[in-house]
Amino acid sequence: MPRVLLLHASVGTGHKRAAEALAAAFTRRQPGEVRVEDVLDHTPRLFRVAYARSYLELTDRAPLVWGYFYTQSNVDPNLAEFTNNLRRIVESIGTTGLKDLLRAFLPQVIICTHFLPMELLVRYRRSAQLTQPIYCVITDYAAHTFWTYTEIDGYFVGDTQTRDQLIARGVSARQICVSGIPVDPQIAEPKDPVETRTRYGLPTEGRIITLFGGGVNEEHVRVIVQGLKRSGVEATLIVVAGRNPTLVEYLADERSTPRLNLRLYGYVHFVDDLIVASDLVITKAGGLIVSEVLARGVPLVVIDPIPGHEEWNADYVVRSCAGVQLRMAESVPATVERLLDRPQLLSEMRENARCVARPRAAAVIAEKVISDFNEHRYH
Repeated sequence: MPRVLLLHASVGTGHKRAAEALAAAFTRRQPGEVRVEDVLDHTPRLFRVAYARSYLELTDRAPLVWGYFYTQSNVDPNLAEFTNNLRRIVESIGTTGLKDLLRAFLPQVIICTHFLPMELLVRYRRSAQLTQPIYCVITDYAAHTFWTYTEIDGYFVGDTQTRDQLIARGVSARQICVSGIPVDPQIAEPKDPVETRTRYGLPTEGRIITLFGGGVNEEHVRVIVQGLKRSGVEATLIVVAGRNPTLVEYLADERSTPRLNLRLYGYVHFVDDLIVASDLVITKAGGLIVSEVLARGVPLVVIDPIPGHEEWNADYVVRSCAGVQLRMAESVPATVERLLDRPQLLSEMRENARCVARPRAAAVIAEKVISDFNEHRYH
């Protein structure tokens, strides 16, 4: 197996989780050197903090501004060129450490799950400083122009619409593999919902709803919790705070009712088990969490999508008939109640989720990369 370098950028969590899923798939495929690196770890601290924080704060505090920038830079050639030039200037200042990483590890294949390292690698290739094959894994169900480079060796995308967007921008169809978005290979292995519920002390009978609230506005989470408590829903509601360390404390005064059993979790390492145990998942529309839930065939209620890429992911869920998207937190309780009252509709959503799911995406990508490497190696 080739020596594989997986590069991501810690802007949110999805890019890293995709890289880790690929590392697991390569390791399962056959022994070899596989390394996951955050490209921002190889930059000056000031740049690293500014790059990550600018995205997180903008999407949290000014999502409409982010949405306008993201959407317009995808369709307006003049704005796209301006933002690309600005990014190149900033990144050339901040990312010289990547060359040191390449010299130290000497990868034979490089795979990027974020556009920042890909842009730098393409620049090195243009100046004849890099000859190794470069692949890109797009971690959303649409391709922004930021991801588009015709010089790389291959793209792996979540669906045919993403492929068609790349082709429209000049990428050859031969460079693109519709693999799905890579999730942990263990998600492709069956789990028994009853056994999973028992392991975590959850009711083995009755409905379970899981709300992944790490990226959701805290007040919106409270609105949903209180609305479900007032509704006629009889279920266990699990709220996972995830990357928001204050959410559990914020909801500490919320209590269970005779109908709604409330469970609060902080950051957990058993996201997949909670999905398996659930009848319905409420979440934002990150590409990874959407792919993980679909892979388990669980219907989705998508809320608070970040304008731009998460809205595109939410559209994918809806057009796949695997869930619904809501703009108002106040609408969630009534929607959940109506869905749970219609078991046939939920069953259809589960089947639709399984139809579009690609739980083996990471293995497919690893197999294709190794096959390409061996073909070029021996010919």
